[in-house]
Amino acid sequence: MNIAVMATVFGIIFPAELPDKTALASLVLGSRYRPLYVFVGVALAFAVHAALAVAAGSLLSLLPHRILEGVVAALFLLGAVLLLRGRHEEDEDHGLPGGRRATPPRVAFMSFMVILVAEFGDLTQIVTANLAAKYDDPLAVGIGSVLGLWAVAGLAIAGGRNLLRLIPITWISRVAAAVMAIMAVFSIVSAIRG
Repeated sequence: MNIAVMATVFGIIFPAELPDKTALASLVLGSRYRPLYVFVGVALAFAVHAALAVAAGSLLSLLPHRILEGVVAALFLLGAVLLLRGRHEEDEDHGLPGGRRATPPRVAFMSFMVILVAEFGDLTQIVTANLAAKYDDPLAVGIGSVLGLWAVAGLAIAGGRNLLRLIPITWISRVAAAVMAIMAVFSIVSAIRG
């Protein structure tokens, strides 16, 4: 395993993931649920995505752009609606959608699924696939990518907790929903333009 390749991949993936929708999703999840449980789910989802990207190589970048952008737009819109319709209590242990109790396995599973769906076809997944094809060192690329993604998720989840001390969850959810709606519009435009 080449440490220089791993460091290079980390250096590319970390800043690319910072402004991403999955960082935003991690921030919102971390502001609503216990950070450790959220991180477990998010970390597992990122590990799955890095493994898929490394295994697929550059094949992900060959998916039809319009279809991919249409699906991404629909997921952003769904996320925005769910954020606006969700309950916005300010207690420590928020319930899950459907009125279920937020147990550690449920929070971890929900966090895993949110990131798993949101990350498909994402820029960092495509970049990871391209880097795996370029460097011919799948282990170094996979570890560098996972560490970059985990670092962003950890910052976002910790930031979400601290953000709640300053701004009510209602406003965080509204801003996140607005950002997701804007991203949906960009995805729709990108799908139309081809």
